[in-house]
Amino acid sequence: MPNQFQLVPLPYAYNALEPFIDEETVHIHHDKHQQAYLDKFNAAIGRHPELFTQTVTQLVTNPAAVPLDIRQDVTNQGGGVFNHTFFWKSLSPTSRKQPQGKLADAITKTFTSFEEFKTQFKQHAISNFGSGWTWLVKHPNGDLQIINTANQDSPISMNFCPLITIDLWEHAYYLKYQNKRPDFIDAYFNIINWEQAEEFYENGLGNSIC
Repeated sequence: MPNQFQLVPLPYAYNALEPFIDEETVHIHHDKHQQAYLDKFNAAIGRHPELFTQTVTQLVTNPAAVPLDIRQDVTNQGGGVFNHTFFWKSLSPTSRKQPQGKLADAITKTFTSFEEFKTQFKQHAISNFGSGWTWLVKHPNGDLQIINTANQDSPISMNFCPLITIDLWEHAYYLKYQNKRPDFIDAYFNIINWEQAEEFYENGLGNSIC
């Protein structure tokens, strides 16, 4: 059997996102929740091991191309693997707090200002009912949009290029913020990896996620 998919290590220490995301949450979130998605995804793909030659990103991008008996697993479990890997990569303990260059210009063009973008992003995240994600994505035509996805649905399966995301499942914030989701969203703006978002905006995801 080809090698199974492996858990992508965090790009920083477990405590690097303090005080905005606490060390215990990062440890449980990455090593337990994300690992559980990966284990279930590997089990599903193991029923069609020839699919291990593809990347997680490729499989999640086009779930209609995989056998019907594992299609929902690719969306749910594979989406969980991709979304979490992207989430960690889109955060940085040395965030410069706002974008620059072409992405900054595109945000201003779309939302009138960076502050207005933050307001709209927060509104989307607060209104995202239940468990899911809020994303800033780039359309194939270059336009920007803020979207919500439910559960582990991923924008890459909708032909969007994600630029940043916030995980709104309660396990992402409950230890520190309890039911205060708006406080978690405010904290999130302090650790966005805008340098990475600019790279995605200009060059796409490529094979840089998983």
